[in-house]
Amino acid sequence: MSNDCLFCEIISSKISANIVDETKNLLAFQDINPQAPVHILIIPKMHIASCNDLNENNIHYISEMALMARRISDAENILKHGYRWVINTGNNGGQTVDHIHLHLLGGRNMAWPPG
Repeated sequence: MSNDCLFCEIISSKISANIVDETKNLLAFQDINPQAPVHILIIPKMHIASCNDLNENNIHYISEMALMARRISDAENILKHGYRWVINTGNNGGQTVDHIHLHLLGGRNMAWPPG
């Protein structure tokens, strides 16, 4: 946990969030600034600042996040028509919170290229 991390504060319940799913290692909650009808953030409960901090000891979180995204996609009824996963990394990648997170977006057609 990081003392100055917004997502770590959500994990520790210091800040409330609309929780969608939770496991021993992950937490999923609705984005407060949704960019699609379904916009859910999936985060590891362990503080990992970005993809640049992934290594052999923590890479398993990515596969767990992928499986949770798949499960939530089914529960949110976006599995059949499609959805998008986004993990922003660094300033130029659009990362605004220094805690790795997967955006699960769906419920509308997604444009390409993204912004």
